[in-house]
Amino acid sequence: MSDSKQSTYRSIFKATSLFGGLQLYLIFISIIKSKFIAILLGPLGVGIQGLFQSGTEVIRTLTNFGLSQSAVREVSEANGNKDEVRIKLVTSVINKLVWITGLLGAILVCILSPYLSQSLFRNYDYTVPFILLSVTLLLEQLSAGQKVILQGLRKIKELAKASAWGSTVGLLVSIPIYYLFGVKGIVPTLILSSVTTFLLSWFYARHYIKACPKVTINQTVTEGCSMLTMGIAMSVSNILITVCAFVLRAFISNNGGTEIVGYYTAGFTIVTTYFSMIFNALATDYYPRLAAVNSDNVKCRNLSNEQGEIASLIMAPLLLICLVFMSLILQILYSDKFLEANNFVIWAVVGMLFKLASWLIAFQFIAKGETKIYIVNETLLNSYTLALSLLGYKYFGLAGLGAAYSLSNLLYFIQVFCIAKVRYGYCFSVSFKKLFTMQNLMVLVCFLLVLCSNKLLSYILGSVCILCSGIYSFVGLDRRMGICNLLKKK
Repeated sequence: MSDSKQSTYRSIFKATSLFGGLQLYLIFISIIKSKFIAILLGPLGVGIQGLFQSGTEVIRTLTNFGLSQSAVREVSEANGNKDEVRIKLVTSVINKLVWITGLLGAILVCILSPYLSQSLFRNYDYTVPFILLSVTLLLEQLSAGQKVILQGLRKIKELAKASAWGSTVGLLVSIPIYYLFGVKGIVPTLILSSVTTFLLSWFYARHYIKACPKVTINQTVTEGCSMLTMGIAMSVSNILITVCAFVLRAFISNNGGTEIVGYYTAGFTIVTTYFSMIFNALATDYYPRLAAVNSDNVKCRNLSNEQGEIASLIMAPLLLICLVFMSLILQILYSDKFLEANNFVIWAVVGMLFKLASWLIAFQFIAKGETKIYIVNETLLNSYTLALSLLGYKYFGLAGLGAAYSLSNLLYFIQVFCIAKVRYGYCFSVSFKKLFTMQNLMVLVCFLLVLCSNKLLSYILGSVCILCSGIYSFVGLDRRMGICNLLKKK
C-alpha cells in the first residue's frame, strides 16, 4: 500500500481514536457529576435541575437553527479550497448568526419564563430563575459558533481540548457550589458552566477566528441563507426524533408499564453510548473532510470507503463484546434489576454495522447541502422506525423493539444507498464490501451463539469469536496503516 494511502488511513484512525477517547472521558465525567448531584441535591434537586434543562432545551432547539452542524460545511469547503478570503467571510457571517440566534433564544426564554415556570413547576416561583438562565442560550450558541470554526478547519486537537476542559472545569465548579448552597446553587452552576464552556471554546478558537471587517447585510443574508436552510432541516429532523421517542415511550408505558420503559431506556442508552466514539468521529472529523470535497463525487466515494473500513474494523470487536457480555455490563452500570434490557440490546446490536454504512452515505447529503433529500430521508426513517417499533413491542416485547431497531437500520441503509447510487454514482469499494460482509458474518454467528447457547457456553464460544474478530481487525488495520512498522520504529 502506498505511503499516501497509509497516511490517509492513519489520519482517520487518529481522529476516531481521539474523539472516541474524548467521548469515554466525557461519559466518565458525566457519571461522577451525576453521582455528586444525586448525593448533594437529592431527588428534589435533581428533578428541579432536569426541569430547568428541559425547559431551556426546547427553546434552544427551536432557535439555534442547527447552525452547530450546518455551518461546518461552509467553513470546510472554504478551507478545502485554501480560500483565505472565503474563510474570513464565512467566519464573520457565522459570528453574526450565532449572536442573532443566541439573542433570539435568550429573549424568547425571558418572554416565556412565566409560562415555562407554570407548565413545568405549576407555579410562577421559577420565573426569575428562567430569566437568569436565558443567558445560557446566548453563551452556548456563541460557544457552538467557535467550535464550528475549529471543526470546519479540522483543528481536532483544539476541539477535543475545549470539550474535555469544559466538562472538567464544569465538574470542579459545580461540586463546591452544590455543597455550599444546595438547591439554590442550581441556577448559578448552570450559568457558570455556560460561561466556562464559552471561555474555553474562545480560548482554543481565538487564533482561527479570521474576522472580515466589512460584511454587508446582503452578504450576511446571502451566505447565511444556505447555512440556515440546512440547519432548519436538521432541526426538523431532531424534532421528529424527539416526537417519535416520546410517542414510543408513551406507548410502551401504557401497554407495559413504567418499568419496561426503564429497561428500554437503559438498553437504548447503552447501545447508543457504547458506539458513540465511532459515530462521534463521523460527525466531528469525517463530515468536515467530506464537506471540503463535496463537489467531487469520486473523492467523496473514496473518502467514504476509507472511513468505513477503519470504522468497521474498530466497531466489529466492540459489537461482539456487547453481544457476549452485555448482561455483565448492565449489572455494572445499573443493577441486576435491569437484566431484562439485554433482550433489547442483543437484537439491536445486530444492525449496528448497517447503521454505520448508512451514516457514511447520509453524511454526503448534508455535505452537499441536499436539504430536500435530507428531510425526505429522515422523515421516512423516523416514520418506519416508529411503526416497526410499535409493532415489534406489541407482538414480541423488548426483543421486538431491538429487532425493529436493526431492521430500521437495514432499511435505511438500502434507502440511502439507492439514492446515492442514482444521484452520485455511489458504490462501495471491493475492499469495503469484503470487510463489511466478513464483519457482519461474525456478528451473526456470535448473535446465534448468545441466543441459542447457555450462559457459560456463550461466554466461552463468544470469547473465541471476540478473539478472532480482534485478530482480524488488527491485521486489517496493520495492512492499511503499517501498525507493526510504526511500533518497531518507536
